Amino acid sequence: MCGISGWIDWVNDPGGQTDTLEEMNERISPRGPDDAGFWAKGPAAFTHRRLVVVDPAGGKQPMIRAKEGRLYVLVYNGELYNTEELRRELREKGYSFEGHSDTEVLLLSYIEWGPACVERLNGIYAFAIWDEGREQLFMARDRIGVKPLFYYETPHGLIFASEIKALLANPLVPSRIDGEGLAEIFALGPGRTPGVGVFRGIKEVLPGDSILFDRNGLRIIPYWRLESKPHEDDLEKTIATVRELVLDAVERQLVSDVPVCSFLSGGLDSSAISAVASRYYQERRGEVLHTFSVDYVENDRYFRKNEFQPNPDAPWVEKMVRYLGTHHHPVLIDTPELYESLFPALIARDLPGMTDVDSSLLLFSAEIKKWATVALSGECADEIFAGYPWFFREDLITAPTFPWSVKLKDRIRYLSPELVEAIRPEEYVAHRYEEALSEVPRLPGESEQEARMREIQYLSLTRWMPVLLDRKDRMSMAVGLEVRVPFADHRIVEYLWNVPWEWKALHGREKGLLRAALTGILPAEVLERKKSPYPKTHNPSYLAAVKQGMYRLLDDPHSPILPLIHRKEVMKLLEEATPESHLPWFGQLMNVPQLFAYLIQVNAWLKEYRVEITL
Repeated sequence: MCGISGWIDWVNDPGGQTDTLEEMNERISPRGPDDAGFWAKGPAAFTHRRLVVVDPAGGKQPMIRAKEGRLYVLVYNGELYNTEELRRELREKGYSFEGHSDTEVLLLSYIEWGPACVERLNGIYAFAIWDEGREQLFMARDRIGVKPLFYYETPHGLIFASEIKALLANPLVPSRIDGEGLAEIFALGPGRTPGVGVFRGIKEVLPGDSILFDRNGLRIIPYWRLESKPHEDDLEKTIATVRELVLDAVERQLVSDVPVCSFLSGGLDSSAISAVASRYYQERRGEVLHTFSVDYVENDRYFRKNEFQPNPDAPWVEKMVRYLGTHHHPVLIDTPELYESLFPALIARDLPGMTDVDSSLLLFSAEIKKWATVALSGECADEIFAGYPWFFREDLITAPTFPWSVKLKDRIRYLSPELVEAIRPEEYVAHRYEEALSEVPRLPGESEQEARMREIQYLSLTRWMPVLLDRKDRMSMAVGLEVRVPFADHRIVEYLWNVPWEWKALHGREKGLLRAALTGILPAEVLERKKSPYPKTHNPSYLAAVKQGMYRLLDDPHSPILPLIHRKEVMKLLEEATPESHLPWFGQLMNVPQLFAYLIQVNAWLKEYRVEITL
């Protein structure tokens, strides 16, 4: 994995702005701690930070190749999982290779097939290619949006980067937000509308989109979207196909020239990936897989069962470690480091995020990085296979809004009346919700229930899953760890999209179809374990820590968030909040402590990024 950035300017020579380009590259150096690259000629300049995973010598970037007198330059962040198939096809067409990296395969694929090359790729990627002969920039992002790519159009060109912080390092990109940005932060956040970069003028390349940019301007070319069509397979074949797709996706993503490990929570998703990976390592390499789990100091003492977290992970992790015989590494996080990491987690994401859910992953990833460079994670199975409560609870299914944000009114209480008047949060969320529903590819003849469940799944895939993918990418890459997500293989997403709802919820269970497909791969008790989300701390010391932080914020007259919040309501919540307080304001894990932590992050973000607010 890597970090990329670039600058096209038709009037001024960007290559002469070496200080700016170096600063842009430096801002994303954690994504690529192993090497740095630079290329500039004419109106184009590219920079690159590299994390070596495959072909240390042959995968250097920016990568330059020429054909028939035309120069092509590539910067690329990602991994291709069908590299060898593409390499064989290119060899048959007469191409030769200088190394064995997927970077070279990607660049030659573009040279051969042009922008249509993306239709052949299986992987996670964000890349940019400068075609000197055409004076044309081509950018693309993977179908699911695992890898990030942002851009900003200037009066004379375009600037792009893996992360927002690299764009803001360029003086042409202002650190400014308007009403839309404030609404994203205070009404949708830590969610975000696809394509919106929150900062004014900063945009995000959508998953499944490519972009052509030349002297005539910018053109967006969608190359992949979900398509609704009748599902032709019977149940038996559907189960077999899901099993085959999952096994193939995991095994493809084990390809690496550096150590690979897996996350293991003892839940269905991470256990399945660990089981497949462990078997692969034992049978093909004669090696033992390393697995990692995360927990919190005194969670065994303070854990309380609720509708979202029915049981703790630790006993289930032990069951799977015994079953698989992996080299297991438990990581234990304490409250002080969890709280203190809220700030570096904010910098990693460039936006206020999932607070301690982010910071714990940042700390967890840092520990994993001490042993491995690549890890596999069970992210995305819940969105694809219907694992969340909102797939099953009638009140959430029928809610006229995003099912993870049904308590918007409670959240608005803590915003200043002036901010509420300026951004109209309820109207904004309603507009974004209707916008999302308008995108759903319909299937004629579906029942009302099938149609609604298709909507719920579309919302989950395109509005919820990106929150978790952003989290996974930024927290892991902030410490130079590449995390792969086999369940996000686009072939799995495409296939499951059209499987009938009653089969996804086979036997009335969340992820019922996945459970059936994994029969024989996991122990029966793990196969039947009720879904439990990513673990968070239940230690009351965390609530105490964020309350203290919030009091300090309110006592500081220079806190930039003060004009944006309702001081009296926030103070009342602070005084009344106890470990038993319950306000699930975003998804399953964001509750009262996370609300305080989110406001602390927003305040730090406004200050650190010197955000100018224009309404």
